[in-house]
Amino acid sequence: MTNQTQMVEFLLMRFSENWMLLRLHAVLFSLIYLEAMLMNLVIILLTILDHHLHMAMYFFLRHLSFLDLCLISATVPKSILNSVTSTDSISFLGCVLQLFLVVLLAGSEIGILTAMSYDRYAAICRPLHYEAVMSRGLCVQLMALSWLNGGALGLLYTAGTFSLNFCGFNEIHQFFCDVPALLKLTCSKEHGIISVSVTIGVCYAFSCLVCIVVSYVSIFSAVLRISPRQRQSKAFSNCVPQLIVVTVFLVTGAVAYLKPGSDAPSILDLLVSVFYSVAPPTLNPVIYCLRNKAIKSALSKVLWNVRSSGVMKR
Repeated sequence: MTNQTQMVEFLLMRFSENWMLLRLHAVLFSLIYLEAMLMNLVIILLTILDHHLHMAMYFFLRHLSFLDLCLISATVPKSILNSVTSTDSISFLGCVLQLFLVVLLAGSEIGILTAMSYDRYAAICRPLHYEAVMSRGLCVQLMALSWLNGGALGLLYTAGTFSLNFCGFNEIHQFFCDVPALLKLTCSKEHGIISVSVTIGVCYAFSCLVCIVVSYVSIFSAVLRISPRQRQSKAFSNCVPQLIVVTVFLVTGAVAYLKPGSDAPSILDLLVSVFYSVAPPTLNPVIYCLRNKAIKSALSKVLWNVRSSGVMKR
């Protein structure tokens, strides 16, 4: 195999060579996947069906849930299938598509998280002008901009990676197709396109992180100035977990792409990839909705209606 045209398929890394551990991995990932799918689908349906949730905050939350649902679906089902069937292969085109989707969805998610932080800033720091600031038109523009940025990054990363020549081994030291792992398989000496792509991605992620931090610092400052201790505690308990999740998502992504590469597979690489590809879709519904009274109220109404319908049919 001397170039990418001869590379028919890649081999994804197994979590273990032990049959029992492979099955355990399949069960664990299946449970995580089902939990993420169920919770994100519930959020999407609730924010569509309940008219009380037709506000900017829940508009962004709905799109975040859709992104999370797609992001975890781009990587985890293939990993589960490989563990169950004891195969490691992924086709060349499948690898191209997987890489494009992961970068597109991760890049779009960063944009949506930034928009959500601005929405919270407007709600807490400019409450009297909130509806004017967070108009329907602005929400749609911010959402579209997030998708466009994610799509542009996806095209740049995918084109840059697969414009290189692949030779020698085709085993990817990762459980899905990712840029750092694929670069270890290339025999091209010049990585100009992908280097530029990574630089653009880092600048984009860093600028989003700065906007998020500025928004939350402004929120904390406003809450400390004007709110009683009870409201301060509530604001901190809601905002701090969100800020932690966003920071972990961005930092682990940066570590994965900026960490010096090594030829040997590393458990750290595997854990980092899980943090930015599997953890956000699983934790975001919990972080953003567990303390949200409107979401819990809407869910209670739905469950009550379902229960009442069942009783009436009897």
